[in-house]
Amino acid sequence: MKNKPFEMCMLYDFYGEILTAKQKELFDLYYNDDLSLAEISEHMGITRQGVRDGILRAERTLRDTEEKLGLVAKYGQTQSDLERLADIVWELRGINNVRYHDPKIAELCEEAFQIAKQLSE
Repeated sequence: MKNKPFEMCMLYDFYGEILTAKQKELFDLYYNDDLSLAEISEHMGITRQGVRDGILRAERTLRDTEEKLGLVAKYGQTQSDLERLADIVWELRGINNVRYHDPKIAELCEEAFQIAKQLSE
């Protein structure tokens, strides 16, 4: 993935429930609240090294789970495929408008486009 915070948040969205309560809290403070290790350390009453280790363990757990299950990768591929499908339907609609002027084709293209758009949200 392009950047670590985005990657970690995606992994957390898919697999966050397998983390311990403490790992969830550390992860949330670090990635979602954008707190420094020192700020989290003060807030949690543990050392900065303890915070760092907890976050690294959570990241490793999330990455290991993704490596085994691949749900985030499959989701990304599905999103990409849906965008491509919407582009194809849009192109077919344009061809119909130029060549065939068939209202049924136009209706089906619109329906397919709406379905692809809805699934990608």
